[in-house]
Amino acid sequence: MNILIVGAAGNLGSPVTKFLMSGPHRLRLLTHKRTLPFDMSEGANVEIVHGDLADRASLPDICAGINCIVYVAGVFFRPYPERFLRLTNTVYAETIVDAALAARVQKFILVSFSHVEEHTTPDTPARGLLNVHPKSSHARTRLEAEKYLFRACQGRGMTPIVLRAGVIYGRNVKLLEAAHWLMKKRLMAIWRKPTWIHLLALPDFLNDVEISIEKDLSGIYTICDDQHLLLQEFLDRLAVHWGCPKPWRLPAFSFYAAAFVCETFATIFRTPASLTRDMIRMGMTSVVAATSRMKRELVPRLVFPTLVEGLTTL
Repeated sequence: MNILIVGAAGNLGSPVTKFLMSGPHRLRLLTHKRTLPFDMSEGANVEIVHGDLADRASLPDICAGINCIVYVAGVFFRPYPERFLRLTNTVYAETIVDAALAARVQKFILVSFSHVEEHTTPDTPARGLLNVHPKSSHARTRLEAEKYLFRACQGRGMTPIVLRAGVIYGRNVKLLEAAHWLMKKRLMAIWRKPTWIHLLALPDFLNDVEISIEKDLSGIYTICDDQHLLLQEFLDRLAVHWGCPKPWRLPAFSFYAAAFVCETFATIFRTPASLTRDMIRMGMTSVVAATSRMKRELVPRLVFPTLVEGLTTL
């Protein structure tokens, strides 16, 4: 199978690429400004193409001969995301969907996140709905991309799949690396309000992507592990695992203030923003997902069903 990975050099794209390289498929890797953070294995059946999703004219050649597209592109650590996410999260996704349809691609897998359905709890878990109204820009613009994918594929020959992943953790995941660094410096803090999260170990996420490519599936899948827990508990358990002090508990307003400072500094000095107010807005939203469809159609058992097993991946 010929697979195009869009965003192949990104935080999630690079582990997806490295994982699929060991399989039987032929990969075409679409990168923009970043380079792959690892060396290509000798003789790997991989083609690297540099392109820009803003350049519509270049996309027909990029999609030519492709059977399946895995879309993991996105921009996260940039200040004031509400100013650009409509373009990078939604319009760029719409553009590659249109090019894929024109090139007669058979399957399109859009990697999304469970925060698209906000304020879900153990009593009212996320169920893969489209008629929701998230407040954060990241979630709202990704939801718009999901909706466009399903509309565009209706009555056409391309199968749409959306993987709404929980909070992915594992080695070389940037958010976890940042948390580890902050904990070692005794700078890590979290708000006091209990916030539910649903996790997914990186190896299980990669398995889910591969299975989605190979199986005859369609629709939205919420992919998370077997045990939701509080964000505060997750961070405390990470601290114990790493031998670091547990995070400070601070009032919510202090995180918005810190994010404002980060965004202002990043804007003035043209650096990445390690924290934005939209990240805080999304992070303070409880997210718990129902995984019955995942277990029924995608994967019945995870390799790392809870954080107890998953800590070995860090």
